[in-house]
Amino acid sequence: MEPETRVIQVHRSRSTTGTGKAKTAAAQAAANEASKEGGLFSSYSARVKIQPRSVRGRYDNLRIAAVIITQLVFYGLPWLQWNGRQAVLFDLDARKFHLFGAVLWPQDFVYLAGLLVFCALTLFFVTAVAGRVWCGYSCPQTVYTEIFMWIEAKLEGDRAKRRKLDAAPMSWYKFRVRGTKHLLWVLLSLFTGFTLIGYFAPIRDLPAQIIGMELGPWQWFWFLFYAFALWGNAGFLREQVCTYMCPYARFQGAMFDKDTMIITYDKERGDPRGSRSKKADPSALGLGSCIDCGLCVEVCPTGIDIRDGLQYQCISCAACVDVCNDVMDKMSYPRGLIRYTTENALANHLDTKATAKRVLRPRVLAYAALLLALAGFLVGSLATRNPLRVDVIRDRASLARFADNGDIENTYTLQLMNASERPLVLELSASGLPGLRIAGQNRIEVPAASNRLVPIALQLPADTDQRPGSHPIKIEVTPVNPPDQTDGPSASARHEDSIFMVPR
Repeated sequence: MEPETRVIQVHRSRSTTGTGKAKTAAAQAAANEASKEGGLFSSYSARVKIQPRSVRGRYDNLRIAAVIITQLVFYGLPWLQWNGRQAVLFDLDARKFHLFGAVLWPQDFVYLAGLLVFCALTLFFVTAVAGRVWCGYSCPQTVYTEIFMWIEAKLEGDRAKRRKLDAAPMSWYKFRVRGTKHLLWVLLSLFTGFTLIGYFAPIRDLPAQIIGMELGPWQWFWFLFYAFALWGNAGFLREQVCTYMCPYARFQGAMFDKDTMIITYDKERGDPRGSRSKKADPSALGLGSCIDCGLCVEVCPTGIDIRDGLQYQCISCAACVDVCNDVMDKMSYPRGLIRYTTENALANHLDTKATAKRVLRPRVLAYAALLLALAGFLVGSLATRNPLRVDVIRDRASLARFADNGDIENTYTLQLMNASERPLVLELSASGLPGLRIAGQNRIEVPAASNRLVPIALQLPADTDQRPGSHPIKIEVTPVNPPDQTDGPSASARHEDSIFMVPR
């Protein structure tokens, strides 16, 4: 019998430090050796830790500004007060959401769904126009990786020192530096998890609850789970989240076209690559503008070589643009060898004005129209909605009975929901049958941003000439407060249909 056929799989990956050829040769040699031994070999490349070089420039300043702004919003928003309460609070226990002056109940879920759709359409719109700038500047994975790497650089030094420390054996110095780094990472992660649950529970009460171990099981779970996930993703996984875990990297191609802004290497200008002195004439040497310094690879947080063309790992952070522009300045060459541009602009040598004109294309206009329509609906609906909601629940245990005074009586329960920031005084009335009235008190007060269940009884004179059976009626709830436009839309009258049973 012939020996079993063995499959040799070799997966070649681009190098992050310019040693791709050596690694590929080593992998091929290992594959050949395994083949000789008749064994099964699979050389799916293990992760090589990326230590990106620091870079300064216009786009780096934009990334720093994005980090500061997003974190000020995230960490500061739960502490903001509005009318004596937390401005943004998704109170799951009370089943109501506070968004500044708006109070949303489960019945208002359409607004939250509309907000999520609006955010998704905004992402599609931005991607169609400017590529993955969301990933490069505002994505939480990118933002927290930047923060963690900043802490790492402050403690361990620049790229060369970090690589040297990685290769060094464990020592007291390495243990102390790494321990301090992880301690700061854990503290930041715990504070981030604390802030997250502060959006779902009053954040000013959380410190005492954590110290007293009084959090609920789900609060403890999300607090610790989010902190652990942040520590792992931003501290260890880093670019692997963008490359392997994030679905956006996979379907971004469906939103790209040849007029989408992307980070691009100008191959026509840059090749052939080669090193040369600053005073040398590249045309005389038969070289392009690229001096093949490799800095664009060293600064890339995902470890790709942008000179190989557009790759799904690219998050459009433009670190390679900043470092390449610095090199061009030092060589006295024009900037823009690596730049934000479009495939059409690069292929057809379009100037900035001509490139900008192609932004208004059908795909972008469609996204813009959908965004405007959805934003108009959400804003208009929230601005004109009635903060008073009324539900009528008829008592099914007793269809009808005779009251002490001999009148026919039906009982109901009203669910009154006040979505405004001020208490409402409501007047109840009923119509639909001659002589129909509300027995007892017909004025009810509902506190601000709350709901109330109110039992009521409707009575009909016993000498009524109405036929036995059910009769349609209306229960009306009318606010009697003076309108106050400073608290948002004023409540207006509501009426709900129900039935009144007349016994035989």
